[in-house]
Amino acid sequence: MFVSIQRYVIFVKILFLMQRLAYGMVYPILWLISILPFRLLYAFSDFLTFFIYHIVRYRREAVAQNLSLAFPKKDKMEIKTIEKEFYKHFTDLFLETFKSLSISDTELKKRFVIKNPEELERLESLKKSYVILMAHYASYEWVNALHFYGLTFKAHGVYKPIKNKYFDHLIKSIRSKYDTEMLASKSVPKKMLRQQQEGILASYAMIADQSPKRKGAKHYVKFLNHEVPAFVGAEYIAERLNLSMTYLHVEKVKRGYYEAEFVPLSDEPQKVESYQITDLYFKLLEDQIVKKPAYYLWTHKRWKHRLDK
Repeated sequence: MFVSIQRYVIFVKILFLMQRLAYGMVYPILWLISILPFRLLYAFSDFLTFFIYHIVRYRREAVAQNLSLAFPKKDKMEIKTIEKEFYKHFTDLFLETFKSLSISDTELKKRFVIKNPEELERLESLKKSYVILMAHYASYEWVNALHFYGLTFKAHGVYKPIKNKYFDHLIKSIRSKYDTEMLASKSVPKKMLRQQQEGILASYAMIADQSPKRKGAKHYVKFLNHEVPAFVGAEYIAERLNLSMTYLHVEKVKRGYYEAEFVPLSDEPQKVESYQITDLYFKLLEDQIVKKPAYYLWTHKRWKHRLDK
């Protein structure tokens, strides 16, 4: 038994050492990427797109399958066009994440514009915490720009931790600019309840379009032609704590420039029929995707638990 524990400890130490070495080798490259002028950053993105799409062929089968499932009426040529546009956006988004390491406040505010900041002011005037629902669409990495548009409540971002603790720390640092507190998804309900009890006014930004498993699914939505299970945790806790809910509708205007608009979902979720807010959220997201499909994150298998599988 003692020998087994010793072996486990040695294994963990080796694992952490490998993670640290990987981080030590990659971080300088990421920092150099972050200080590139945007013109060179996107030139590098074009090269990276070619490498990922044609050489590595990163998740191309999954992307093609997802697009075919979502748009059954589109022919192969249309699907291929969307696929190529998606990979270009995908690499842009990846590099923009690390550009956040060095981007100035002025540049960030110029590139991520909030079209209706008055809605943010209205939310905070209600003097209660609120949930900002987002999606894997356009840009979700530069949402820190909200701090330039009247965000005064304690800001939180919900995320899924990365297994490599060094890269996890890096991502948390990038997303924690302007005192945003990053919360691991599993810790969110307790954190929200505790802050509610302590009278702390807060905002909670979370992406809610992931694909939960069928087992234990409480609700299904019709999303891009298929019945799929939906996460309802955000709506559930907002209802229990009487938090306002809003959708941050983000659009890509052109390369490196985004515009976002708050779309109210409910100020009193307790008075709304169960799952109605979740249904509305997916309807708003679907409308965006249908209009400009290349800006959705097609690499994740959103339809793997669909009912018609």
